[in-house]
Amino acid sequence: MMMAEVAVAVPLMLAGEQGMFHVPTAQEVRLQPISRAGNETGWPFSVDEGMLACVWSVGQKVVMFFEGRPYGLDEDEDFQPRGVIVTTDPMQLTLGNMANRDLFSAATSVEERLRLVAPFMTMGQKLCDQPAGARVGHGEL
Repeated sequence: MMMAEVAVAVPLMLAGEQGMFHVPTAQEVRLQPISRAGNETGWPFSVDEGMLACVWSVGQKVVMFFEGRPYGLDEDEDFQPRGVIVTTDPMQLTLGNMANRDLFSAATSVEERLRLVAPFMTMGQKLCDQPAGARVGHGEL
């Protein structure tokens, strides 16, 4: 790496608050419960409620959606919520979410999915601006 590249990269890493190999603690995650309104047509997820989260990944804040616990599932039953990256980057939106893509509602194209996800990305970015460990209530962002 050339010296000029290092001079540019170091401040950017510092501006991101954490290094590339930083492993976040539970106290650093920011959360907000979200749910589909009864008449909402632009809901991008296949489940009606879940948690919008701001988490650290590869040294930067990433917005994610995790499904809520299904109704009727006993409290003593193990539940591992699926999660997807909420982003307007088409590559991350498609390839980064391959394992849990069925957590998104059906879309006819990547462009349609981007349009549906964009408002939640904006909300998630506002969540990322909150203090570490923040738990934001419904409709607070």
